[in-house]
Amino acid sequence: MSLISSWISPLAAALLAAVALPAAQAQAPSPMGATAQAVADTRLPASVDAALARARIPRDAVSLLVLDVDGKSAPRLAWRTQVPMNPASVMKLVTTYAALDQLGPAYVWRTPVYFGGPVADGALRGNLYIQGQGDPKLVLERLWLMLRRLQGMGVKVIVGDIVLDRSAFQLPAHDAASFDNEPWRPYNAAPDALLVNYKAVGLGFAPDIGAGVARIQYDPPMSGMETQATVPLAAMNSDCGDWRSKLQLDMSDPQRIAFQGQYAAQCGEKSWSVAPAQPELFAARAIEGMWRELGGKLTGSVHDGRVPAGLQPALQIESPSLAEVVRDVNKYSNNIMAQQVFLTLGMQRTGVASFEASRQVLAQWWQARFGSDQPAVDNGAGLSRNAWVTAGGLGRMLQQAWNSPVMPEFVASMPIVGVDGTLRRSQSRHAGAAHLKTGTLRDASALAGYVDGASGRRYVLVAMANHPNAGAARQAWEALIDWVGAQ
Repeated sequence: MSLISSWISPLAAALLAAVALPAAQAQAPSPMGATAQAVADTRLPASVDAALARARIPRDAVSLLVLDVDGKSAPRLAWRTQVPMNPASVMKLVTTYAALDQLGPAYVWRTPVYFGGPVADGALRGNLYIQGQGDPKLVLERLWLMLRRLQGMGVKVIVGDIVLDRSAFQLPAHDAASFDNEPWRPYNAAPDALLVNYKAVGLGFAPDIGAGVARIQYDPPMSGMETQATVPLAAMNSDCGDWRSKLQLDMSDPQRIAFQGQYAAQCGEKSWSVAPAQPELFAARAIEGMWRELGGKLTGSVHDGRVPAGLQPALQIESPSLAEVVRDVNKYSNNIMAQQVFLTLGMQRTGVASFEASRQVLAQWWQARFGSDQPAVDNGAGLSRNAWVTAGGLGRMLQQAWNSPVMPEFVASMPIVGVDGTLRRSQSRHAGAAHLKTGTLRDASALAGYVDGASGRRYVLVAMANHPNAGAARQAWEALIDWVGAQ
């Protein structure tokens, strides 16, 4: 099924999924007062109302809120603000602000590496231990640097095993196909204490017209997996079109990545990320594959285990700061990174990460900061059938965030309308004048963040639609941005 609105960039699209939503709950009295409720009942902007009608989204399937960031005046718009709604990926704003507020924007994840024996004559005589601590961005380039640092320390041969300690996350078994039966989509990958390259292989396609094939590059190289080096080129008059579908990806064999189709030369060079089968083996395959590609030798195997007590790290790999990670999470709606950040909240409190521990930490934080309208965050990423928040609660959080010490990092993490991230293709007339997070799932569409008004005032905007036609809400949200921008 198609999940992606025309707003969404290819990178963000790979991270989104369909979702069925719970029935709307009864509206509670508004904490914004009788005046605000009267505005909500009578002053839905005409342009927004018309766009909703064209999209066949009824008013009672929508929540809308527009507030001054200073909170000193009545809302400019308040429509069904106390109804719990599924916000899709807009839930990432709750997770990322909670993390910035509790951990600080300079927080980093560290991945320690241990030697299980002496190093002499280019050989480590013992096991190499790599201990995952939840780093959301142990991507290809940083894995390469880690292994190069090992070689720079004199380790060319490991006379033993590479042992991966992933025990910092205690999570239930994950079926990547359970959400939408598309397990190869990177957004369906499960979080991991040792998350390598988002558990995704980057496929690079480059046409070689002389040879009649497109050559395929696989990053990272995956030890123990059979990969197809080329795919035939389609007829010269073939257009690019839906080139991914035309390749006919075949992952029926968990040990193999193959293609049954063709590639159009007119596509030029393209890239595609896929999540291979057996994701629990991804880190082991990627680390061994890259180690051997760098010329390293290994006499044993790569497998899961624990770091023995008493060992001291030989080196530590440090992640980018939380501020940088949050930017990736919100600009491109990265689901697995959001879950890594969410799980870190619980890990910092209890020492071992679990979804339940993180939900408790976030609930306590919300109660202390905002009191009522507590959201159901589920996995913290919005990729869930059991997540909801009220527009009123989210609006109050955004007001407080604007006046918090981490405001610069938080606001800068959101897509800029008409400029970058998941709003790069927005047709709003206020390009460059709003920082907003999008959310798009089956039966759910949402938008929240900050808009600069023509008057010089700045506004909090929250918009959510839960309806089978929610995917058509784009024009209504753009009309709302334009209406707020004119204030």
